[in-house]
Amino acid sequence: MHHYKYTIDPITRIEGHLGIEVTVDKNVIKEAKSSGTLFRGFELILKKRDPRDANRLSQRVCGVCPAVHAKASALCLDDAFGLSGKITQNAKIIRNLILGSNFLQSHILHFYHLAALDYVDAKKAVGDIAPFTPRYEGDYRLDNKINQQATAHYMQALDIRRKSHEMLAIFGGKMPHNVGIIPGGVTEKPTEDKITNFLWRLNEIREFIDNCYIPDVIAVAKTYGDYLKIGKGCGNLLDYGGFEINANTFFKPGVVSAGLELSELNAEKITEDVKYSWFSDQTTGLHPSRSETVPQTEKKDAYSFIKSPRYDGKVVETGPLARMVIGYLQDKPQIKNQIDSLLSELDIAAQDLFSVMGRHAARAIEAKLVADTMAEWIVKLNPDEKVFSGYQLPETAQGTGLTAAPRGSLGHWISIKDSKIERYQIISPTSWNASPKDDKGNPGPIEQALIGTEIRDKENPFEVVRIIRTFDPCLACSMQLITPKGKKIGEFEVV
Repeated sequence: MHHYKYTIDPITRIEGHLGIEVTVDKNVIKEAKSSGTLFRGFELILKKRDPRDANRLSQRVCGVCPAVHAKASALCLDDAFGLSGKITQNAKIIRNLILGSNFLQSHILHFYHLAALDYVDAKKAVGDIAPFTPRYEGDYRLDNKINQQATAHYMQALDIRRKSHEMLAIFGGKMPHNVGIIPGGVTEKPTEDKITNFLWRLNEIREFIDNCYIPDVIAVAKTYGDYLKIGKGCGNLLDYGGFEINANTFFKPGVVSAGLELSELNAEKITEDVKYSWFSDQTTGLHPSRSETVPQTEKKDAYSFIKSPRYDGKVVETGPLARMVIGYLQDKPQIKNQIDSLLSELDIAAQDLFSVMGRHAARAIEAKLVADTMAEWIVKLNPDEKVFSGYQLPETAQGTGLTAAPRGSLGHWISIKDSKIERYQIISPTSWNASPKDDKGNPGPIEQALIGTEIRDKENPFEVVRIIRTFDPCLACSMQLITPKGKKIGEFEVV
């Protein structure tokens, strides 16, 4: 049989509910469908509430990366409340430290506890014990020494992630769903004790990244060199930038088209298509500041609760790879030096970063850059400087909050009327990456990364899950509530 289909639902070792259907002809994937299978409705939940509720409730989108929703909603409300130029340097740094802590735990989680077991034969290293079994059998190539090291690092990474959470809680109050980031600034003032407690945890995390995480990723990439040649994706990249210091950001916004051509970001060119999504076609093609979330489950050809964000009508990928390539093309020294070293170590060209292993490597490098820079930021905190700027709740306003997230670019948009939320829209990184086809029929980034891939063993298509996991999809974020039958959410009845 030359022509057949695979349906893998759910995809395991990711956050949330994702189904993938691929059509294979002569062992090559010809078509792919990325299907988000859970509707949640946060945009509807937020309607008619106090605008400040967005900062608290939007974090409940996800328990893995809530800090970035706290940051994006705070930026969105800062903008709406007229505070964008009034946030103190102390508050900016503390917001960065909270967000950076979430970046570190998320990246380490992704490689060791979600993706690494696609390549690391932990069963061979430590035997038939949990959490390494049961499992599907894969294409394991690492030698015994690397297997044992990476398996030991898997266990060590659990402790490192705990320290990342503790670090976040020093200024955020708790993890998940911190109470530290709020419109106007933050709630925690820096003290010498907090700075010291944060820094000693951070230095241990930095050592782990330098001595374990990056070497393990490079070892896997060298062994699986063919995975530097598959999973390319759409070739277009986008990032909003993030981590504000003074009037600048550590990561600069930008857009890269196929051929590595860099251009400036214009957020007005962002739209959301819904032809193949379970939402009303009346909402398609709109900028998120004007868009609505109107579910329509009985819809011909639709196959996902994820919308299809597009930039200037183009399919774009977002994530650590996008930030690293954009920073490289912008000649940002820290990024350029790290990427040049990686290219030399792996003996590859820049275009090879558009691949399964390229994404893993970009994520590891980003973890190092964020951790090292956090050590510079924290010593700039001033215990005598204020951390909050007051405001008046406006009767009518618009706001936008764009920021970097562990998985890519996150945007929040708000419209306020009669001092209540009239409209709220969220476009998460995985909405970009795991989007279905757009109104023109163009597949999303994950779908494109799958198309053209050769399946070596049709009884075990591990190439499919390896490609998907390299995007670190978070479906909880992207599908913006399951309730008892008949419960109404806004005007939408869940049945």
